[in-house]
Amino acid sequence: MNMVNVVLDMKGLSCPKPLLGAKRMVDELAPGQVLVLISDCQGTPDDLFAWAELTGNQVIKSEKQADGSTGYHIQKGSPTSRPAAQVSLDIRGSVCPGPIVEAKKLLNGMQAGEILKLVSDCPGVQSDISGWAAATGMTLLDMLEPAAGVHEFYIRKG
Repeated sequence: MNMVNVVLDMKGLSCPKPLLGAKRMVDELAPGQVLVLISDCQGTPDDLFAWAELTGNQVIKSEKQADGSTGYHIQKGSPTSRPAAQVSLDIRGSVCPGPIVEAKKLLNGMQAGEILKLVSDCPGVQSDISGWAAATGMTLLDMLEPAAGVHEFYIRKG
């Protein structure tokens, strides 16, 4: 039986608010700790299970509550193993193509095989980075979205 560490009551709020609340709370937990999200939004199970699968967290059980809502027990997973970056560039606030221009400058000074972690919140950066990496012989190892609209790219110099 897993101990519950936090209870988050999101009854009366429509999706995606319950999921966003749960994400914020789970981010604060240590791996293995459990959050109970209480929600009566019909879309919560679909959102929650898809999110859990993407993030390595786990919905360990759900229970119908007396008031018709559902309590979802979410266990925080282990941190995902991200590639080990030798250089990190956080360029949030810079508009495209700024992130690529700056990443290119940094990568020019890096050794082949080294990894750059690029953090950007430019809306078009996802498609820009994958195309640019492929065209320049760089390898896009991983792409994560640690927060809404914020992207982390792990790029290996070719």
